[in-house]
Amino acid sequence: ATLDSQGRYAPSSWNGSNPCSWHGINCNPLGSITSLNLSNSAIHGTLRHLNFSRLPNLVALKLANNSFSGNIPPSMANLAKLAHLDLSRNNLSGNIPTQLGSLRSLQILEFSRNKLSGPIPQEIGNLTSLLTLTLSENYFSGSIPDSIGKLGNLAILLLDENNISGSIPSSIGNLSKLTQLSLRVNNLVGFLPIGINNLTCLALLRLSTNDFVGQLPQQICGSQTLVNFTAFNNHFTGPIPRTLKNCSSLCRLRLQNNLLKGNLTDALGVYPNLDYLELSTNEFYGVLPPTLVECRNLKSLIISNNKISGTIPPQLGNMNQLHKLVLSSNDIVGEIPKDLGKLKLLLELSLGCNHLEGHIPQELGGLLSLQKLEIARNNLSGSIRTELGGCSKLQFLNLSRNNLENSIPVEIGNLRSLRILDLSQNLLTGVIPGQLQQLYRLEILNFSHNQLSGLIESTFSDMVSLTSIDISYNELEGPLPNVLAFRNATIEDVRGNKGLCGVIASLNPCTATTSKGKNKNKKLLLILIPTLGCLLLLLLVVGISNIVCRRSRKIETSWNNGHNGNLWAILSFNGNVVYKSIIEATEEFDAKYCIGVGGHGSVYKAHLQTGETFAVKKFKEAAEVKIASQKAFEREIHALIEARHRNIIKLYGFCSSSQHSFLVYEFLESGNLKDVLNDEKRITTFDWNKRVNVIKGVAYALSYMHHECSPPIVHRDMSSKNILMDEEYEAHVSDFGTAKVLHPYSSNWTSFGGTFGYAAPELAYTMEVKEKCDVYSFGVVTLEVIMASSSSSNSTSSCWLLKQALDQRIPYPDGDTLGQVAFIVMMAFTCLSAKPEHRPNMQRVSQEISACRSIMIG
Repeated sequence: ATLDSQGRYAPSSWNGSNPCSWHGINCNPLGSITSLNLSNSAIHGTLRHLNFSRLPNLVALKLANNSFSGNIPPSMANLAKLAHLDLSRNNLSGNIPTQLGSLRSLQILEFSRNKLSGPIPQEIGNLTSLLTLTLSENYFSGSIPDSIGKLGNLAILLLDENNISGSIPSSIGNLSKLTQLSLRVNNLVGFLPIGINNLTCLALLRLSTNDFVGQLPQQICGSQTLVNFTAFNNHFTGPIPRTLKNCSSLCRLRLQNNLLKGNLTDALGVYPNLDYLELSTNEFYGVLPPTLVECRNLKSLIISNNKISGTIPPQLGNMNQLHKLVLSSNDIVGEIPKDLGKLKLLLELSLGCNHLEGHIPQELGGLLSLQKLEIARNNLSGSIRTELGGCSKLQFLNLSRNNLENSIPVEIGNLRSLRILDLSQNLLTGVIPGQLQQLYRLEILNFSHNQLSGLIESTFSDMVSLTSIDISYNELEGPLPNVLAFRNATIEDVRGNKGLCGVIASLNPCTATTSKGKNKNKKLLLILIPTLGCLLLLLLVVGISNIVCRRSRKIETSWNNGHNGNLWAILSFNGNVVYKSIIEATEEFDAKYCIGVGGHGSVYKAHLQTGETFAVKKFKEAAEVKIASQKAFEREIHALIEARHRNIIKLYGFCSSSQHSFLVYEFLESGNLKDVLNDEKRITTFDWNKRVNVIKGVAYALSYMHHECSPPIVHRDMSSKNILMDEEYEAHVSDFGTAKVLHPYSSNWTSFGGTFGYAAPELAYTMEVKEKCDVYSFGVVTLEVIMASSSSSNSTSSCWLLKQALDQRIPYPDGDTLGQVAFIVMMAFTCLSAKPEHRPNMQRVSQEISACRSIMIG
């Protein structure tokens, strides 16, 4: 055999003359091998030299979850007694040999999660003893063979995530024993065959993300066995099947993004086990079904973008397992029931784009787990509730386009996790509260089209993460803060105010008067200025001298404290020397050395007297770094320091004192990937070959972090702004400030630290950090590089056209490059699978992208 293993039970450990004693081998009483199980053994190599003719009594061959490559050998057909063949989760390629159709004893055939291609052979229909056939997550093409209908004993048929086309053969109606049928994420078209109603034993039916038309099968739950039914992202029409109303076995129903219509009021029944219901983006009308409130185990109720009318039933407040309630973009009227404040597990409440009126219930302030509140585009009135300041985990707050009035509550400043705040197009008055400067994680802020007044300079000085701001059409005045968000703003973002001045080029520069604010009593100033002029000048001189002296002493104090032992340094060189040098090089983190901001602090360029240059990420406050276990933290930092890869920014270490806490990184001059994609001048030189190399570099880096570091490292905040570029457009993954080092036996639960738009969807329901979160973020970054957009909303659409989606600012790729780009896009879609377990790991992604096979573009 051609095998190489790094696993615990390697074939190389097979020694001696009696194979029946070797690991993974079972024999019959006569000493003949009947079972070979080497699953999960980290074996590399091919199968082509294995002599299957010497295993005439082999009943089970299990080689799952290894790294076998090459083709499936036709000689495997010599295993006449084989009943169980499992080659899933490997790197096997090529076609399924037609010779395998002679294995008449085969009951379980599992080839999922490989690179197999070509059509599913008609000879598969000869395996009439088959109970399980799983071919998911490969590259199979062509249609489902009509011979599939000969497999009368089949219970499980999984063909999802391939390139299978055509319609479902009518012969599938012969598979009356099927309990699981999954065809999702293919290119299947047409009407569902009538015979699908014969599959009365189905517990799982997944048809999502294809191009099916016509009505859903009317007898889908005639036998009350259906548990999971998903048919989203198709073109189904007509009503919800009547048999679903009494389908009490149902746990999951997802029919969103179709053309379904009908009165929803009486279409749904009572489902004691239902935990997920999504019917969004259809044409349903009527009121919310009253039976929904009896589905007490429901965790997600999502019926947005329909024509639902009536009011929100107060009884929804009794559904105490709800995590997600989304009823936006309907015709719902009335008030928001205060009973919703009883949903203590709620993570998202989205009621926007309806006709709701009345006040925001104060009871919503008791939703301590809430992360997203979206009630924009309604007719709500009254004040913004001060109680909302108690929703300490809130990350997204959108109250825009209502009739809310009075001032912005200072309690909004308590929402320290907030990243997006939109209060635009209301009737808000008063000043912008200074307490909002505590929102140092805030990234997007929109206060436009209100009646806010006063100065704003001090309010925004500590919002280090703020990148987008719109304060247009208010009555604000005075100088704009010299922070990144305003430096990047345009005149449209501040238009329509009374007298703003400052950092935006189109505005007037600030004068001494506007910088200090307008004094209403100018006469008094004219009288007092001659009298107090000399005194003020004297005080100014003394004050400047005092500040200079205190600043000098402060730097020295920082050094002395460090030197006296209060400095805690984990560095790959002398901590005291580096600490002092960085403090001096940045003039104790003066703003002029700041080159970027993030959710946890600011990044400074530190050019030392030795000629070395570092990027220093300073946390917002030294007190912000609270280490529960110093030893555990040291292990994490050491693990990051020891990470060495050409596509990873080198971390040199960590320093902490009573004044400052910061991380010390390698410095790169050319900016980040997001800047390159947004730079209209540089983008013309960022051609397709460079983009492919960037994607490969990021894949290599993540594969190294996940699979070669011990313990594994999860980045946790992968986005284009955290990928730095050198002069050759080589990608370097950066910003491990939010990375989590995963120890095998420790908890991986932590607070959300990713970037919206890049974070994996499961983080809306759980904060458990896994490597597959990075895989999802990699998929988003990949599409951003290819499409020049970070939106992944179309990532599962079978109608997605590559040619239309590519970045139009550079020439269309041709030849081999086109094939590489298409293959990478397909891999990105796989990374964006909604379920983490369906995403490949980064080792597989990097290996496949490295090979980057050319594929045909249709």
